[in-house]
Amino acid sequence: MEVDKLQKQRFEIKYIISENKAQMIRHFTQNYLDIDTFGATQPRFSYPVHSLYLDSNHLRTYHDTINGNRNRFKLRVRFYENGDSSPVYFEIKRRYDKVIYKKRAKVKRKNAEDLIMGHFPRMSHLVEPRIENLQALERFCMLSNELNARPKVHVSYLREAYEREDSNAVRLTMDREVTTEYENRIRFSAEQTEPVSVFGKKVILELKFTNRFPQWMQELAQRLNLQPCSAAKYVDGIDVMNRTRMLA
Repeated sequence: MEVDKLQKQRFEIKYIISENKAQMIRHFTQNYLDIDTFGATQPRFSYPVHSLYLDSNHLRTYHDTINGNRNRFKLRVRFYENGDSSPVYFEIKRRYDKVIYKKRAKVKRKNAEDLIMGHFPRMSHLVEPRIENLQALERFCMLSNELNARPKVHVSYLREAYEREDSNAVRLTMDREVTTEYENRIRFSAEQTEPVSVFGKKVILELKFTNRFPQWMQELAQRLNLQPCSAAKYVDGIDVMNRTRMLA
């Protein structure tokens, strides 16, 4: 039986690291976790991730993060490749204090635009028609409609991920080549027209766990003197794009 790898409730610690440290972390982590099946056959063990972030006209979810609101959320539609038959994932990422909660619904790409524009979600819109998935989609659409949310930013990166084959309790990811651009259209294309680099050659390391901070992760952080920091791709991307515009 396939294990659901979505961590619906988790703790998350982020670090911005060098490529040299990323290589050391790769070798250390392989003693405890398996390479993600999607990345195992890819160059550099990494697969592309694309997220179309939705927000209000006044960027409510962006400002909630900037202002340090301890209870906040983001709305994004995630996809991994081009193609009309490839699904998209409607995701809510919510933070309550230090805990991250995620809801996700796998949606048929042909129905995604109508849902973003406010159409009522139906079971037939789902790739996996189950009640919990419909409830997640309904919640996404409710929050989106309350904000009158529309596409604002397209974030792209390459993800190297590690997990246990039989569990979703612990996950480690390293994201490289993070780029962003403003996007006000409802489209799911992997291509960006004018991508802006958000973190340069730095790597975003995320340690994700559903219970206590694993001992081996603590050891990893201590050995490499890792310092936790904020690394919000959507928010940092907007900040970088705004600075780039001012310097243009």
